[in-house]
Amino acid sequence: MSAKVVWASGTGGTYLETTDAGASWRAAIVPGAEQLDFRGVHAVDQRTVYLVSSGTGDKSRIYKTTDGGSHWNIQFTNPDPQGFFDALVFWDPRHGIVLGDPVDGRFVILTTIDGGENWLRQRGPDALPNEGAFAASNSCLTVMGDGEVWFASGGPGAARIFHSRDDGRTWMAAATPIRNDAASAGIFSLAFSDARHGVAVGGDYTKAADASHNVAITSDGGRTWTEPSGKHPNGYRSAVAFLAGSGMWIATGPSGSDVSTDNGNTWKQFDSGSFNAVNFTPNGTGWAVGTNGRLAEYR
Repeated sequence: MSAKVVWASGTGGTYLETTDAGASWRAAIVPGAEQLDFRGVHAVDQRTVYLVSSGTGDKSRIYKTTDGGSHWNIQFTNPDPQGFFDALVFWDPRHGIVLGDPVDGRFVILTTIDGGENWLRQRGPDALPNEGAFAASNSCLTVMGDGEVWFASGGPGAARIFHSRDDGRTWMAAATPIRNDAASAGIFSLAFSDARHGVAVGGDYTKAADASHNVAITSDGGRTWTEPSGKHPNGYRSAVAFLAGSGMWIATGPSGSDVSTDNGNTWKQFDSGSFNAVNFTPNGTGWAVGTNGRLAEYR
């Protein structure tokens, strides 16, 4: 949220909050969610926060607090027995979108215009056989501006990026050169610096140190994606973010973190710690989270 206020989420129904820039943390479990895996958290402000859990069927849920975590309410429970939520993001405090794996051949898209009081099922784009999304870092889905949204896929069916300009009601799909040679391979995260320039990262999560075909870039808003010719991130990467103030891109994964200063064309590893997700404020304050409660501040 700011240089001082940070929220994180994890397994076992857990969420964490700091209000003093990480000097101390409050960890708690959402009542009734002890068996859930919170793959995404979105903070509107210090008191209003959303959590999305990932799991088959009713294990995929959306929770919201308006009092800083003292009370949590279930806003939505996945009604599809084979459904699986992957990510949740918001354009502003009232307009949000959720991505889920395909059900009956279509990706699941839910949108809200009233802060999650109601979630509307949109007609999601067609999925290819064995194509899905990855709930790895809550960043396979990203939004910008007024109603613009992209999401990424993977698996042996395809590694594609879908783009909508109308709040997720209609979609266009684009192929990418990122590997999709296994159920564990594809695009895991994407980010944009503006409406035209974006970076997608991924690889195969079972091959943490394999850097082959793990990054793609666009300069036309996601209509076409190419594999850069320079050095790639040093292995599978589950998250990428843009630091607006410095013009840098940061990618992270189990085998380390990398930086690019040329819109994703070349990358240099700067840290060897294992992380799953990363996020930054506009002024460059950043945090990464990983297994076994790992938390790291970017400096």
